[in-house]
Amino acid sequence: MNHTVGLLGGGQLGRMFCTVARRMGYDVIVVDPDPAAPAKHFANEHLCLPYEDPRVLDTLLNRCIAVTTEFENVPATLLAALEEKLTVSPPSQAVATAQNRIFEKQFFKQHGFPVGHFVVLNNAEELDRKQKEIRYPAIIKTTRFGYDGKGQVRVGSEQDLLTTLKTQRDLFPVIVEEQISLRLEISVILGRNIEGQINVWPIAENKHRHGILDVTIAPARIGDELAQRARKIACDIAEKLNYVGVLAVEFFVTGIDTLLVNEMAPRPHNSAHFTLNACVTDQFEQQLRILCHLPMGSTEALTPAVMLNILGDVWEHGVPQWEKVLKESTASLHLYGKKEPRKGRKMGHITVLGHSASDALRKVETIKKTLQIPE
Repeated sequence: MNHTVGLLGGGQLGRMFCTVARRMGYDVIVVDPDPAAPAKHFANEHLCLPYEDPRVLDTLLNRCIAVTTEFENVPATLLAALEEKLTVSPPSQAVATAQNRIFEKQFFKQHGFPVGHFVVLNNAEELDRKQKEIRYPAIIKTTRFGYDGKGQVRVGSEQDLLTTLKTQRDLFPVIVEEQISLRLEISVILGRNIEGQINVWPIAENKHRHGILDVTIAPARIGDELAQRARKIACDIAEKLNYVGVLAVEFFVTGIDTLLVNEMAPRPHNSAHFTLNACVTDQFEQQLRILCHLPMGSTEALTPAVMLNILGDVWEHGVPQWEKVLKESTASLHLYGKKEPRKGRKMGHITVLGHSASDALRKVETIKKTLQIPE
């Protein structure tokens, strides 16, 4: 039997998917134009080609039983073409919605999901007409490629906004969001299969530094009622999208447990890496199970956990002393095989287990000091 699956994107998420797929007896063809793609070391084959290259479509159609993606910015048209003959997860329409901030926010609003105030500006001509609708302070966001705080400009006044958009006209179209005074951020990661069954992992509590995820605490330190509402909204979003695959939904929590949907990611998510060590089934195995029409695995947590992102900044002090980190016996080190550490670049993560989330967090704070990661 053919047990070959295709993977669009060869970053760290793809690398972790490949390790699971190979363990479960599948071959993987990774498509990524980067010759140093981290996933290529664990894939059976690396197609180092642009996604639009006709050879990509031909190869995947002729050799794969199913295709998935590790990031949302692959061409949705390629996914749609593959869908005509293969199982594709996530669906092309869901990816097309999630990869464009305007489409995404309009989808949330259209279906009644709670979102912060936003204004869409398609061009400079709309700026004068819609100025009064914008609430300050605000964040200007480009429509594409906005992960890890990229493609965002904070403005405190109308004059700041005008200066930014009139001097950087190449930003259009943009979405201008009211800056939310938030209490914390959480994410719900779920898997939904072709039959509509949904399994949800423990809700994650996320802390960021300079716009990049720093620490994820699981389970989130929130009340049961808030957790239940967040799970329901995330599941309803998956239902409305007719989603199949692993989906992450990020929320802002404001005031007295008010929930606002921030964004979604149609793929495994950085904030669910703790599932690799702390849950019966991790997010990458679930991605494969759903893709290949296997029964979904349990998302039950075996233990509380905290995940710490390791950025290229850590190498500014020399090669990290991993032996000191691993003196914490419940810590697991996951490095992504990237050769060049750069400031802000995700190089790996560490997951630490504990008797409670607070216990695991105390251990992570010690590791952060060892690696000289600032609070």
